[in-house]
Amino acid sequence: QEQLVESGGGLVQPGGSLRLSCVASGFSLDTYAIGWFRQAPGKEREGVSCIGSSDGSMYYADSVKGRFTISRDNAKNTVYLQMMSLKPEDTAVYYCATQLRLYGSNCAVPPHLIYYHSWGQGTQITVSS
Repeated sequence: QEQLVESGGGLVQPGGSLRLSCVASGFSLDTYAIGWFRQAPGKEREGVSCIGSSDGSMYYADSVKGRFTISRDNAKNTVYLQMMSLKPEDTAVYYCATQLRLYGSNCAVPPHLIYYHSWGQGTQITVSS
């Protein structure tokens, strides 16, 4: 069974930090571009970040640029999203997904939902005092 599993979410105070992990099972993600998305209640799912298969391309949404950092460890079959200086507006369910090979191994930017497949189940981030 091929799947992605997100972890690392939880409740954090404004200004705090969290690191999300996206772990692939049943396949190797080292040849895929991987995207992070988030969806807040009543809002559309939006692209947050993307990293290419070889770190040759990278993307951050304006709303998180300078605060979030995406990275990957292919030996662990994992992509990370380090989130710092968290704000209440970062509250959402966060998802990772593989970019379809049709669109290449570099990030297709800006990310669009149609470029991705093999979504994880999501992990909840709540930023509140």
